[in-house]
Amino acid sequence: MTETPLAALRNELTRRDLHGFIVPRADEHLGEYVPASAERLAWLTGFTGSAGLAAVLPDKAAVFTDGRYVLQLASQTDAALWERLHITEQPPETWLMANVPAGARIGFDPWLISEDGLARYTKAGLAMTPVESNPIDAVWKDRPPAPQALAVPHALSVAGRSAEEKRQDIASLLREAKQDSAVLSDPASVAWLFNIRGGDVPFTPFALGFALAHADGGAELFMDPAKLPEATRTWLGNAVSVAARDALPAALTRLEGKTVRVDPAGSPVWFTHRLKEAGAIVVAGPDPCLLPKAKKNAVEQQGCRDAHARDAVAMCRFLHWLSEVGPSNRETEMSAANRLLACRQAIEGFRGESFPAISGAGEHGAIIHYRVTDDSNRPIRPNEVYLIDSGAQYTDGTTDITRTVWTGPGEAPAEIKANVTRVLKGHIAIAALVFPEGVGGAHIDAFARRALWHVGIDYDHGTGHGVGSYLSVHEGPVSISRLARPVPIGAGMILSDEPGYYLPGQYGIRMENLLLVQPAEIPGAAKPFLRFETLTLAPFDRNLIDAGLLDPWELDWLNMYHARVSREVGPHLEPHVRAWLTTACESIG
Repeated sequence: MTETPLAALRNELTRRDLHGFIVPRADEHLGEYVPASAERLAWLTGFTGSAGLAAVLPDKAAVFTDGRYVLQLASQTDAALWERLHITEQPPETWLMANVPAGARIGFDPWLISEDGLARYTKAGLAMTPVESNPIDAVWKDRPPAPQALAVPHALSVAGRSAEEKRQDIASLLREAKQDSAVLSDPASVAWLFNIRGGDVPFTPFALGFALAHADGGAELFMDPAKLPEATRTWLGNAVSVAARDALPAALTRLEGKTVRVDPAGSPVWFTHRLKEAGAIVVAGPDPCLLPKAKKNAVEQQGCRDAHARDAVAMCRFLHWLSEVGPSNRETEMSAANRLLACRQAIEGFRGESFPAISGAGEHGAIIHYRVTDDSNRPIRPNEVYLIDSGAQYTDGTTDITRTVWTGPGEAPAEIKANVTRVLKGHIAIAALVFPEGVGGAHIDAFARRALWHVGIDYDHGTGHGVGSYLSVHEGPVSISRLARPVPIGAGMILSDEPGYYLPGQYGIRMENLLLVQPAEIPGAAKPFLRFETLTLAPFDRNLIDAGLLDPWELDWLNMYHARVSREVGPHLEPHVRAWLTTACESIG
């Protein structure tokens, strides 16, 4: 009988005299999307969600995830091998403390966990032991090779500001903080700072590498030289030195006596350990690129508007097609996702999906981050709820949209319409919000939940996340969530607005648009205020809206939004699709 991955790992841990090992779903950049060579958690457990962690002991093992993936976790992992746990309700460090003897050596890979992440275990009293090499890599016999996609220039016409200008801005921030250098381990920061893009991970145009930004405006980029063609090296300029990743230890040694910023939440703890060994003064601080990157400049803002306008054409063509085939019982979750992809592939500037489309019919819609597979694929049946959450990467912007549709031909049950409308009320509450500068995502999250809370229901995910400019569809440092970091929302940021409701085994509801933060002009305001500009343009399904549950101002918002969709998208559609859109956007109530 073939040895299971779990058994192989346990044998390797015994060989290394380790009593346990933690396996985060992460690569050396601690991002959401990782190359196939870093999918260690999926190889070990079978779980393919984008957030999770496994803890392996000699006689027990557990795998943890958050509320988005609990149903997926149960379906993808073997209950005979793994305890399946909610990472918030039963944290890994608590489970380990309850299952290991005092002083047990629990191994961890210092490249795959941040300083803050490691502190959760050490503060709990666990004896955490760093490993020189990951034990999974020693037993994963068919591990894919590291990605080798080329890094290419991201043109100034869409970036808006030169890499030189950005480096000088970061240098100014470092000098102001009396810091000599900063570690950049987030590939989104590397991409933004140097105005480069790549193809090393699925769905996000990253060129994987690390960088050091210095207070004199110079920078060092650590990336496989084979990924940097001559045109890209010329684009980077003389102020940027380039070396392979194995040059990192020596580069950090040269920072002896220097003050170096390391993000304790976003960078591998390896950097902190190595810098301290080298005699550097390590200062904990956020990645200096996070806020400048999140606050899109005027060129990036216009690019995102243009990208969403083109994406709206694809989305409306798809929704029209769905309105015709939905009641037929001929299409499936997979064929619908493929149809939407084909619609987007016909759009100028399309570079790929921004994440795997969540195409969930009926009960599958209740799995918050459901991903259809050959095994799970099922027909889209008449008279049920269908949820489609998808997005695209364009050279000038990143999109993310969710629509919940009634397949027909019959009328949706009153209870479903009521719940959809409550979710829509939450969406409108955020989209229409005007708020003072200094407010963070945690402060406004409850606006989206009020109508749901009023009837005793809720959803187990945040209301919104940041979105990059032809970068990651999930971008920090701001989000709309009760768990959000205390970072104020700022003008130029792009955030999603996606409240939902999920009834396990029956259906899921989510309404999502992307919003651009703008200054609000309020005559006589005592302080600066902000508002949201809606970027996403596609109709909400009128068949699922109970107009009687909408307040007059909410109905006005919805009708004005639909009028805008019809006015701005309609002229770019074929006549029969335009006719459908006109009907889909008719005034309600």
